[in-house]
Amino acid sequence: MMDRRDALKTLGAGLVGTAALGSVPLASAAPAAAPAPFELPPLGYAFDALEPHLDAQTMELHHGKHHAAYVKNLNAAVQAEPSLAGRPIESLLTGLDAIPEKVRASVRNNGGGHYNHTLFWSTLTPGGSPLEGALLKAVERDFGSPDGLHERMGKAALSVFGSGWAWLVADKDGRLAIETTPNQDVPLAGGRRPLFGIDVWEHAYYLKFQNRRADYLTAIRNVIHWQAAGARYTAAA
Repeated sequence: MMDRRDALKTLGAGLVGTAALGSVPLASAAPAAAPAPFELPPLGYAFDALEPHLDAQTMELHHGKHHAAYVKNLNAAVQAEPSLAGRPIESLLTGLDAIPEKVRASVRNNGGGHYNHTLFWSTLTPGGSPLEGALLKAVERDFGSPDGLHERMGKAALSVFGSGWAWLVADKDGRLAIETTPNQDVPLAGGRRPLFGIDVWEHAYYLKFQNRRADYLTAIRNVIHWQAAGARYTAAA
């Protein structure tokens, strides 16, 4: 049996060994992963803030699942092709022909989904906001009245076969037009700038409106953030 003196010797040796180990440099920690090029933007309002016009469940799924998936897949595509590092989203989407073929379709679809939805969230707001100022004057000039704009926009959105978007765009001279794009294509051709878009993919409205796209289009009029669209119009001029 170990007596008290032997036990103290053993303990002392152990402490010396521990101290010695403490002087050995530890392996350096693995470098932190590089931040993802693109991030899911916050909505800026609660999921239920657009009720009763747009329902909370749809907003949560639309933002947290659909848009998040576009961001994740876009990041994977960009990180797989070093030549795309640091490119802003508009540069990618207006230069698709120069993007390597292996990631081109993913950048087009997922980059478009990220761009379109980021704009979409920013031009919705609880209770809507008034159409006024320079944009109102342009609407009256090019569509006759706000009602004329809504009528034309609604017809365009209803005309989209399957999935896509209806857009209010401005050209470099400040003239307004309405156009549609299929799937997640973006309305950036010819130097035009999107001011506001309506998502007519079924994931944007089916839980609440089922196949009643026209009812969805009527409802969304109540939550359009025209002040944000107006700011984009002024910036594009």
